[in-house]
Amino acid sequence: MMLMKSPRACAAAPALVAILCFAAAPLARAQTEQPVPGELKVKPGKETESPTETATPDNKEEKGREKDKGKEEEKEPPPNVTEHTLTVGGKTIRYRATAGYMVMRDYSEKKKPEDSEEEKGREPASSPTPAKEAAKEKDGKDEPKQKAKVFYVAYTRTDVGDDPGKRPITFSFNGGPGSASVWLHLGALGPRRTELTERGEAPLAPYHLVDNEATWLDATDLVFIDPVSTGYSRSAPGEDPKQFHGFKEDLASVGDFIRLYTSRNARWASPKFIIGESYGTTRAAGLSDYLQERYGFYVNGIILVSSVLDFSSIRFAPGNDRPYPLYLPSYSAAAWYHKRLPPDLQSKPLKDVLRESENFASNQYLLALNRGDRLEENQRKELAKNLARLTGLPADTIAQWNFRIPARRFFFDLLKDKNRSIGRYDARFTGIRYEPGTEEYDFDPSYEAVLGPYSAMMNDYLRRELKFESDLPYEMIADVRPWNYAKVAQNQYLDVAEDLRKAMSRNPYLKLWVCCGYYDLATPYYAAGNVLHGMQLDPSIRDNLRMTFYESGHMIYINHPSLLQFRNDAAVFMQDALKPRVVPAAEP
Repeated sequence: MMLMKSPRACAAAPALVAILCFAAAPLARAQTEQPVPGELKVKPGKETESPTETATPDNKEEKGREKDKGKEEEKEPPPNVTEHTLTVGGKTIRYRATAGYMVMRDYSEKKKPEDSEEEKGREPASSPTPAKEAAKEKDGKDEPKQKAKVFYVAYTRTDVGDDPGKRPITFSFNGGPGSASVWLHLGALGPRRTELTERGEAPLAPYHLVDNEATWLDATDLVFIDPVSTGYSRSAPGEDPKQFHGFKEDLASVGDFIRLYTSRNARWASPKFIIGESYGTTRAAGLSDYLQERYGFYVNGIILVSSVLDFSSIRFAPGNDRPYPLYLPSYSAAAWYHKRLPPDLQSKPLKDVLRESENFASNQYLLALNRGDRLEENQRKELAKNLARLTGLPADTIAQWNFRIPARRFFFDLLKDKNRSIGRYDARFTGIRYEPGTEEYDFDPSYEAVLGPYSAMMNDYLRRELKFESDLPYEMIADVRPWNYAKVAQNQYLDVAEDLRKAMSRNPYLKLWVCCGYYDLATPYYAAGNVLHGMQLDPSIRDNLRMTFYESGHMIYINHPSLLQFRNDAAVFMQDALKPRVVPAAEP
């Protein structure tokens, strides 16, 4: 989950982190340019296949090696493996859960040749000190420096044979930047799910985990990745975590993790999918190009949940009028849900209301914004009246704002008479205002609805069921500001739609599925569609793109009917992505 709220995603904007994405999280201004870290490598070694609950060294040599690794590595427990069963669709499936770390090392540093010009004339180096010798002994003779430990949880079915070519694997992460993968993990895809009400509200504590009847595990193995600084993932001792806190830096570390996990577990021959939520969709789009370019790593499908590819479509800022028409249909959805529309609109089905709002947004509203202060008085009155009709806000207030309704004002003003705000991540939710009648930001009621249950269940699940113990806090939403956009968004908004278009053009088999919630006011569905259509994919691959809409918010799956629909739609998408076919590329 999570796309955190912040001003602009461009380098020149102030760095602010909001509270989250569901898949949520903060997007901030770029820090001073710094080089993208070198390739990160994981220490070779197969993931244990032991059926016992915990993977431990089984001979003296292994135990000795563990001892010699040094103090830093001894602080973290080894990966744990547990065996489980689950009933899905009336069938029992068996699976193995692995919870642990991948130790990432930097192999990019190269020693200068002894006979290089730089070395000539240089005085011989002094003898190594005992401390340096000890450090070398501790880290291993030629082992590259440890950079980070990336925490992950993987689920692998054990009752479907061992042919990797017949078993898909899906890599999953949430957004932020700064969010752990807990939301998709315990909300939609994993074999266990945090129990909420039918509409997605938090129940009374104590909270509970239940078997997830909508898990994707029957169709694909799953790997949930916590980027560095999120969840239990941390930079190595002495390493600055900021080297992982940036668009390119994040792509390099997450991309290398995906490649290394695939290599260590012999999954290169498997059909491969990537799913990201919120800023995770930004990461997934960037990875589509990065993995192909850097490693020749081609995936069968990419799934974007609550998509944001071009940040100009969601950033309210002076001089950027683009978000206002793109948010309008979601405002209409929220007003319809809370019964704030005039009777003729309120009596219509939601989709009919949205159709009218979309039409007005992309025609009259867009043209009026482009005219600026050249609107006649009668045109101003007509525009204010139409916007009031579609949003439930007062016409005179809209006119005062020059017909530009920022999301923040809409959160607070729609139910102002009730002293309630509505959710940014899910407009169905309401909360009591701290400061009634003001613009002072208090909290997002849709975030509070899920934070407590998900946090409690993730911490409990890892220890009690997956047998992974750590005294570190599990960072649901980590503070990773400022997020570095240097060289990718200097004086402009981050836009990865072009990365995705390039990847789909080079790999005509790549399928893209975008999932949106009507009540999402963080990454509105109409903005996502506008960006995707603006990619202008070649007609030969245009059918590789599909969009699905849900009567839910940013976390489409917390609404139980949407969760079930999401699972069924995923099965159809994967079947389509894996359908045998040949794209003619050498025809005369």
